[in-house]
Amino acid sequence: MINNKNMLEIQNPTIYMGNELNQVNKEVSSGMIRCAFCFPEVYEIGMSYLGMKILYNILNMRQDTYCERVFAPKLDMEEMMRKNSIELYGLESKDSIRNFDFVTFTLQYELTYTNILNMLDLAKISIFAKDRSGDMPFVFAGGPCAYNPEPLAEFLDFFVLGEGEEVLLEVLDEYKEWKKTKGNREDFLKQIDKIQGIYVPSLYEVEYNEDGTINTFKRKDGKNINVKKRIIKDLDKAIFPTSPVVPYSKIVHDRIMLEVFRGCIRGCRFCQAGYVYRPVREKSVDRLVELAKESIQNTGYNEISLTSLSTSDYTCFYELTNRLLEEMEDKKVSISLPSLRIDSIKPELLEQIKSIKKSGLTYAPEAGTQRLRDVINKNVTEDNILDACKITFEKGWNTVKLYFMIGLPTETFDDIDGIISIANKVVGLYHKINKGKKSRLNVTVSVSTFVPKPFTAFQWVGQDDNELINEKIEYLKRKLTNREISFHWNNFNTSFLEAIIARGDRRIGNAIYEAWKLGCKFDGSENGLDFDKWERAFEISNIDPKWYAKRERDIQEILPWEFINLGVTKKFLISEYNKALNEQTTPNCRLKCSGCGMSEFKGGACFESKI
Repeated sequence: MINNKNMLEIQNPTIYMGNELNQVNKEVSSGMIRCAFCFPEVYEIGMSYLGMKILYNILNMRQDTYCERVFAPKLDMEEMMRKNSIELYGLESKDSIRNFDFVTFTLQYELTYTNILNMLDLAKISIFAKDRSGDMPFVFAGGPCAYNPEPLAEFLDFFVLGEGEEVLLEVLDEYKEWKKTKGNREDFLKQIDKIQGIYVPSLYEVEYNEDGTINTFKRKDGKNINVKKRIIKDLDKAIFPTSPVVPYSKIVHDRIMLEVFRGCIRGCRFCQAGYVYRPVREKSVDRLVELAKESIQNTGYNEISLTSLSTSDYTCFYELTNRLLEEMEDKKVSISLPSLRIDSIKPELLEQIKSIKKSGLTYAPEAGTQRLRDVINKNVTEDNILDACKITFEKGWNTVKLYFMIGLPTETFDDIDGIISIANKVVGLYHKINKGKKSRLNVTVSVSTFVPKPFTAFQWVGQDDNELINEKIEYLKRKLTNREISFHWNNFNTSFLEAIIARGDRRIGNAIYEAWKLGCKFDGSENGLDFDKWERAFEISNIDPKWYAKRERDIQEILPWEFINLGVTKKFLISEYNKALNEQTTPNCRLKCSGCGMSEFKGGACFESKI
């Protein structure tokens, strides 16, 4: 059991103590369903995740259910827990999650998977699903990375695919019925297998060809595969937390997060979120203003962040921001506007941002030339980029961040030169506008390595070899010599590992397990990745990591994740892939429906456009 004496051994003990404002406290009674919502990262990151706030609220609204929060303990806390035989516990009750009915993880990033195994081990829950006895909790996961569940298939009992608000309630109802029958674990998993949005790996089997590719993926009972994601059609009717837990400790996004809409109209071919969160569904302005007012009243926060994949694509964007500014002016509450498109930047928008908070602005050209921006379907021009920066500088900003990717399909060094050219043009533009004025300019050029992801138009392409990525980074370092330009890049081994797991099959689970046994954890954090240990894990598992990350896949190859019905069809993704190779663009969903397949959900912008 955790106690105050234990807490003296660690830094920032408040993140392990609970008792925050708006925390849900329930008396545990016989028959209550207990759920541990686990975020496989540290408290400061996990408490910033909106999905946890939504599902924590929905589950705790049930009289028969108690949901508690769990985060990955930092290294000093883990050491203390292991030394004192303290099992991983829920923040609300401090009870070991081994005694709960359900332990659920959110899969936001592939490089947190070793943390999942570590958290199960800390809770003394069997790592492999097949080893869990009848009295152990059911372990499951959801989130964007669950759209390729196979790397974790041996560890989890089931997966939730799509939006979980309705699915989880249906699972709990089935659990109550199952408990009455006193059936075994397999009986329960077969029951929930009938629920749309549920995938139970143990009910499926995979056979491989001699070359390592998948020969067949099928159900063990011979039934047709029907794994289809879930969505919430009407977001105005969806439950949204206006009394989220307010942490005592500083977190990454310490503010109200107001979800404006789900999905994205743009169709950038590298972006998994843009495909898996389709169709676009918006909340009304009235509903958003109502939620904002309630949230501020119940939390005391002084900032609201409008969250979505591309906030400025909200159809009533200016009406919403004007209404919120008007409502929040007397309360001294600011509005932050992340996720703005370059081609949406207008003087009146920056006037609004400037009146709220004047900080550096980030724009994402993604690629250095128009040819490559057409390949990835970015649908912005160099004029759009320079116009956005021109308006930014005219409104008084002197700090701009430009985000690019390297290693994109068909990329050449001419495209790398385009990054350099744009950065230098932005510097020149600033000095043209501010001629004679003394003001320090800071243009940050940030590049990350492209990672091919499931359910995107680029799911078949191979990632650039690390040597070529390193060559491109060194080239940029040599060429970006202007003192007013800062150059940042990510660790290409991090992107390499992300690509291996993202496009992995069930066999990758062996490497994840071996890496965890070798001590890997927090692989995605700064200085957290020990790639030498991962290379050893791949050797032990007899896995060639380049075969997963660097290999171009045949269009006809059976991909580990394609049994899932996302709504977006394989035919459409193939079409987008071919259009990319031909440098052809596709208009956004509001301009023209491209027939991606999402209309089968009969909700959202694409359905309305198609009808």
